Amino acid sequence: MSWFEHASIDYASLSKARSAEIKVQLSRLGESGDLAHRWSRVSKQILQPSDPFEIHRDLFRENYREWSPGRGPEPAVLPEQAKISASNLGMWLTEFGFGRYSELHDFSVNQREEFTKRAVDRLNIRFQKEFDQVLDLTQGVERPSWFKGAKMNIVDSIFDVGLETESERTAIVFQREGSEGNTPVERWSLGQLKALSGRVANGLTKMGLGPGDRVAIDMPMTADCVAIYLGIVRAGMCVVSVADSFAAEEIATRLRISGAKAIFTQDVILRGGKIVPLYKKVVNAKAPTAIVLPALKSSQTRLREEDMTFDLFLSADQEFETAGREPGNAINILFSSGTTGDPKAIPWDHTTAFRCALDGFVHQNIQPGDVVAWPTNVGWMMGPWLIFAALINEGCIALYEGMPHTRRFGMFVENSRVNLLGVVPSLVKVWKNSECMTGLDWSAIKAFSSTGESSNREEMLFLMSLAGYKPVIEYCGGTEIGGSYVSSTVIQPNCPSYFSAKSIGMDFRILNEGGQNSHTGEVYLVPPAIGLSTQLLNKDHHDVYFKDCPTGSDGEVLRRHGDEMQVLHGEYFRALGRADDTMNLGGIKISSVELESVMNRVEGVAETAAIAVTPKSGGTSQLVAYAVTELGRWSDGGELKTALQDQIRQHLNPLFKITAVVVVDELPRTASNKVMRRVLRAECEAQ
Repeated sequence: MSWFEHASIDYASLSKARSAEIKVQLSRLGESGDLAHRWSRVSKQILQPSDPFEIHRDLFRENYREWSPGRGPEPAVLPEQAKISASNLGMWLTEFGFGRYSELHDFSVNQREEFTKRAVDRLNIRFQKEFDQVLDLTQGVERPSWFKGAKMNIVDSIFDVGLETESERTAIVFQREGSEGNTPVERWSLGQLKALSGRVANGLTKMGLGPGDRVAIDMPMTADCVAIYLGIVRAGMCVVSVADSFAAEEIATRLRISGAKAIFTQDVILRGGKIVPLYKKVVNAKAPTAIVLPALKSSQTRLREEDMTFDLFLSADQEFETAGREPGNAINILFSSGTTGDPKAIPWDHTTAFRCALDGFVHQNIQPGDVVAWPTNVGWMMGPWLIFAALINEGCIALYEGMPHTRRFGMFVENSRVNLLGVVPSLVKVWKNSECMTGLDWSAIKAFSSTGESSNREEMLFLMSLAGYKPVIEYCGGTEIGGSYVSSTVIQPNCPSYFSAKSIGMDFRILNEGGQNSHTGEVYLVPPAIGLSTQLLNKDHHDVYFKDCPTGSDGEVLRRHGDEMQVLHGEYFRALGRADDTMNLGGIKISSVELESVMNRVEGVAETAAIAVTPKSGGTSQLVAYAVTELGRWSDGGELKTALQDQIRQHLNPLFKITAVVVVDELPRTASNKVMRRVLRAECEAQ
């Protein structure tokens, strides 16, 4: 029996003609040859995106049936030499004189100043006053100073290109909510984006705001939102990121911590055919002056006396002289979950935006003219990341204002000729289960990128199959990094759900519980690295990231990150989830404490413990709540789940979905009375 005729392959889902065609083509491959190259021929020359995924999956499994685990994970995409040579990394390796990515990475962490200077030149980063020193470590590796003596505004690296380029280059393609799938997408040139951002900057100045002031954004990621974001930064001010899904209490928390003096928002959000109030939540959060954009042309929303419409706010003057700032001045305050109390308020500065662009250049391979789509929001780090990674690399942002889990989004990807498509794994799972992307032409896609959650191998193979087997760049980092510490590249064999490289300019150690180097354990970053946070607005940065950390085997200072990772043969990495009590739910990091503090408000609930459980098949985390209830209350587990879910929806975020509720008499605790969530997690995963 030939390798492809194994009983596990069921061709019943194919027509007889297509089944016979595939079998004939497979028979010509023979039994010999390297398994990875054989699969490359199967995936590129025989299988088609329109073939049922079950055929792709079963042939992949059968092809690698004899694969030795000692060789590492099975590659699904092998890079072609021509594409390697034409990639950003391929050209950079030639320029540096290196033969492998690992050599470039070693150079980037061992000779940081020289590497950073060359990266600045390659990405054409603009300075209003040149720096005297690339890296100053006078205050130690915890508080490095990058581009000492410089004056800059990172927005200049987007807009300072000349009038002819402004008019010719497309900066944003977008499709509004409610548009039919075949409606042509709208386009903004770089000049149009610059003009609106100038009107925003002038409008803020006329309000009496100035450099250093903080201005919040709580709205979907639209073309207007991108212009508002860049206008705030151009004016030397600082964006305060608020996700549009948050309840009023969480909006208020972020406004309080940041000290925002104004906020941009919408009257409502149009989502999935529904009208969701947004301005009302902002008002309930007791926000400062709000500038309100209409989602509906016939908006009847009545504004507070101190608020104004976007049209009334905008200056007629689109010319604006970009404010020069120090590289370490904040441009954005983002929020990431802490293990206790309020979320961590993390300032991004002009060098963090450079980090975004550097990652986009090296890992996502964004090239001039590339169209980049990544369903996200400026309330989360991937929103600002998308702005800087795409535009500094002379790419184009693709924005779909509707729901990304629908076929209409897939049609937008097709019509916009998207080249890089970013995802969270839970979104891919929806696509796979609903088969909503079947039959679409995604041939323009050159690569996918996945972040926010641990991914599942089968689902990532499915994603590859939608575009004729293009690589999935696994991308893992955090808000406090401004990018990733571990990723993939387009020049290495691509294995579904595995990372293939330490990120450029980032180094880390994997340590076991004894603080020794290990193949499996907790990740500790090695500072300094451009993009790493150096301060928090509302917590002690040293205590959060450095206190009680072990030192490296060579005596280097290490920085806590909280992920657990496994390194495999061939230096591939696999994510094992979080080592602390935070979790990723739908691409959003949240702490157990934040969830529990909300669930504990339910009447009749004495206390709760929230844990994230990874399914045995891998993939996205599932939220499980353990609850201790008062005697005689909540005998019906289903009703308790509904009550807890409703509390989370109203007071935290409706995107956090409870998978299961377990009622217990008491929670396991340490001698110091701390809840042992790891015990609950192990118990749940063992079932």
